[in-house]
Amino acid sequence: MRRFNMLPHWVFTLLLLLIGHPAVADNSLHGIAMHGTLKYPADFKHFDYVNPEAPKGGRLREASIGTFDSLNPFIIKGTSADGTNLMYDSLLARALDEPFSLYGLLASEIRMDEARSWVEFSLRPEARFSDGTAVTTADVKFTFDTLLDQGSPFFKSYYAGIDKIEVLAPDRVRFSFKGTNRELPLIVGEVPILPQHYWSERDFSKPSLEVPLGSGPYAIERIDPGRTILYQRRDDYWGKDLPVNKGRYNFDQRQFDYYRDSTVALEAFKAGEYDYRSEHASKAWATGYTGAPFDDGRIIKEEIQHQNPRGMQGFIMNTRRAQFASARTRQALTYAFDFEWTNSNLFYNAYTRTHSYFSNSEMAATELPTAAELKILEPVRDQVPPEVFTQVYRAPETDGSGRNRAQLRQALRLLQQDGWTLKDGKLVDQAGKPFRFEILLVQKEFQRVVSPFIRNLERLGIEADIRIVDVSQYINLVRQFDFDMIVYGFGQSSSPGNEQRDYWHSDSADRSGSRNLIGIHNPAVDYLVDQLIAAPDREQLVLRARALDRVLQWNHYVIPHFHISAWRIAYWNTLAHPKVSPKYDIGLDTWWAKP
Repeated sequence: MRRFNMLPHWVFTLLLLLIGHPAVADNSLHGIAMHGTLKYPADFKHFDYVNPEAPKGGRLREASIGTFDSLNPFIIKGTSADGTNLMYDSLLARALDEPFSLYGLLASEIRMDEARSWVEFSLRPEARFSDGTAVTTADVKFTFDTLLDQGSPFFKSYYAGIDKIEVLAPDRVRFSFKGTNRELPLIVGEVPILPQHYWSERDFSKPSLEVPLGSGPYAIERIDPGRTILYQRRDDYWGKDLPVNKGRYNFDQRQFDYYRDSTVALEAFKAGEYDYRSEHASKAWATGYTGAPFDDGRIIKEEIQHQNPRGMQGFIMNTRRAQFASARTRQALTYAFDFEWTNSNLFYNAYTRTHSYFSNSEMAATELPTAAELKILEPVRDQVPPEVFTQVYRAPETDGSGRNRAQLRQALRLLQQDGWTLKDGKLVDQAGKPFRFEILLVQKEFQRVVSPFIRNLERLGIEADIRIVDVSQYINLVRQFDFDMIVYGFGQSSSPGNEQRDYWHSDSADRSGSRNLIGIHNPAVDYLVDQLIAAPDREQLVLRARALDRVLQWNHYVIPHFHISAWRIAYWNTLAHPKVSPKYDIGLDTWWAKP
């Protein structure tokens, strides 16, 4: 097939007809919506949430925590620098004000059948890598072949539904899919496309600080390994005038400076060492953003509401460990986390308790299953907890006083039903082995949340210790599932799909580097994940997400934490952003530096 790429287009097309390749659909699309119709027509000029007249120039400085030793974000080895996505273009670009819609970037036209069993992309002839080489469909095929063969294990799971990739012409490529998976045409369109001519002479599987080649709006200007990386906007960027890029990528430079921890980074921000900060700690937000720069307006503090599902953050139990193998024991441990006291005493009542894996969305299971949802659950009725059909899951609640004796008594009853007994103040199993585990942390600031939880565990006779490690060590331990319990969040989009396989499916449970950190091996969950991915429309997507949510909830895989439905941001007044914020992202690439 590589030899065909040297032939004129008309010869190539004739050969395909002679060998009987399926005909291309007559209609071509400028974008794809996961469900429903696209918001923007084929002749749209720019997204509604950008300022098309935004001035170009200046530098945006941001903070990163930890360090980096690689510029390759696609492999499991090494710790990749932040911002590498700025160097790459994908076939399609996402609209941040639609649940899941993509529009042409490298691709000028899209074709697919009604069942979405295949999709074809036609590339723009002007698309170029930063060395001037044309982006071709050979690069597209090379990208997927390489990621599936040498990339992070995530890619094998996420793109498991791809049957084959065919280069039909230098500017046209076809993806054929296994079974029904309406999301696949979109998610293959989001993959950053790599240059075959660059990587064919290098070992893709090894982390490296050699500056890679891309086709995106920025290129790496300078690196100080582990400390700073600086990206320079390309004046010769081929796609700067496309509708999907209009009003974006306004800064001449994007810089990421690395700090030891969030506390140090916050102080550096207030001292003017960088320009923009997104805050995740409620205490810091309530007490740390004070002083002269805030009083005189040099630093602006904002909360911007959004419509993003918040997913599930919590204490994640590794079910590969014997002490967490039983759902009843896992349920017992949820009673030891006193959210109401924690929210009042540590978080200034800033948070809402999380009960769902799809919190802050219509996909959350907040009522008893409807008849339509029961139809989805019926095939796995005998494989799921009976509460799935009879109760609405709610994480345990307290009165917030800190005296949660009733909850701890309930926890002890559940533990005793599982064969645990109190002996001399220690909880032991039938063999006399004490219940002991370690909570692995990478953010020392989270100790104040974990410590009260540990005190409650001690009242149950359980010994839990905190272990804090640096970022690189943490990443390696988590990739190998070498932990008992961690604090982790499973993020969700407004259109969940193939990533659910990497979160919960048995196929990913024993694959190092997957996000099935819990170690779920559950045929009912597998079935519902597959059903969710195959949802034919938005209504079924919502129903199937709720069904999956219930089964995950009642298996007690996590101890749910909390969430907030707003971005908490602060920035120096040298920056500006559009009046309209996108619904599903902060849209930092639409900001600009004031002249």
